[in-house]
Amino acid sequence: MRASQDELIRGGSARRGGRRRVFAAAVLAAAMALTGCTSGGGDDKPSSWQGGGEKGPKASATITEPAADAKDVPASTAVTFTTKEAQETTVELKDSAGKAVEGQLAKDGKSWLPDGALNYGETYTATVTATGDDGKPATATSTFTTMAKPGKQVRVTSFLGDNQVVGVAMPLIVKFGRAIPEDYRDDLQRRMTVTAKPAQEGIWHWISPTEVHYRPKAFWKANSTVTYKVLAGGLPLGDGWYGRSDLTVDIKIGPSFVMTVDNRTKKMTVTKDGKVIKTILVSLGKKSTPSSSGTMVVIEKLRHTVFDTMDELGPEEGYRTEIDYAQRLTWGGEFIHAAPWSEGVQGRTNVSHGCVNVSMKDGNWLFANTRMGDPITVKGTERKLQNGNGWTDWNMSWDEYVKGSALPYEPPAEPGDDTSPSADQPSVEPTA
Repeated sequence: MRASQDELIRGGSARRGGRRRVFAAAVLAAAMALTGCTSGGGDDKPSSWQGGGEKGPKASATITEPAADAKDVPASTAVTFTTKEAQETTVELKDSAGKAVEGQLAKDGKSWLPDGALNYGETYTATVTATGDDGKPATATSTFTTMAKPGKQVRVTSFLGDNQVVGVAMPLIVKFGRAIPEDYRDDLQRRMTVTAKPAQEGIWHWISPTEVHYRPKAFWKANSTVTYKVLAGGLPLGDGWYGRSDLTVDIKIGPSFVMTVDNRTKKMTVTKDGKVIKTILVSLGKKSTPSSSGTMVVIEKLRHTVFDTMDELGPEEGYRTEIDYAQRLTWGGEFIHAAPWSEGVQGRTNVSHGCVNVSMKDGNWLFANTRMGDPITVKGTERKLQNGNGWTDWNMSWDEYVKGSALPYEPPAEPGDDTSPSADQPSVEPTA
């Protein structure tokens, strides 16, 4: 009588001995092989005995700052992190009430900066999510508390106000109520951004420890809009001082109104949006008081003023004269202005004390058409313009200007990139 298959699988009867056990082992192996290759009713997951179970996400994320449970974190803090195998990374920051904080991911993908200073003495939770090409997200979180409001705060101000319309050579000017140590300028500059539409390339340049300017590589494009931000609120600025507040300014650039004066011809050529619209006779500084050669910018406009140099030059050389249509070019006292007393020699002889003399009629016309920030370049005089004597940002080559940045210059990666990350890169298009 033959044994049943069940008996074979169980090892069979003792009557058939080792041969029956070999056959049973073969049947068992075949059954196991069939079990491993079968979908199991549409479920593709491997059986538990195969060491299976779901694999974890391919990507990973780690928050490096602020550390978990950190206290007294500056209100300016960025969220910095590292990721591996990430195809996409997102950052979320929420306050203790669960409200999300707006912010931007840095271009290098290694940090995230809030759009403004965080609240003092508030608890926040940062969450970084990295997703790999397997589509599975990996997250890292850090809960931290910001510092109490500091007692020593540095005031941050902009020379320009919102919606102001300026000339194509106008530098952006930001001032600080206290000198910023060199070791802190790079971090501050990373938080100073410029966005121009249309896109233009530019950079920040430290004029002094308390003042920083920004100019494009070439003159601003006519009729551009420009927004600049200084995220200094709560930022450590050395010796226990912190930025008092953030700053955002929106301005507009007017038409391209450019003046060029040639000492050889004693004429000023005026172009608007690239086309010559007027030629004006001038008288520049006489040999003892020459005008400066270089590129200057209209700093201020005075319809009527008085020039008084009696204390500076003394009774023999000094004078006190009423002036119309004055436009300041240097801190040293060089102006474009109407000079009816020199109209007879304008275009022929230099008789001024360093100013650009024009007729009353031309002074009126210029005053009506210029705006603060319009450039004027004077050529061929005996004296060179000294950098710092006025807004001399354009009197430097682009390479010279870049040297004044606290961060290395990096040209925009994309032609359409219109944001200047400060100098990790700054942004705008030609100016030099």
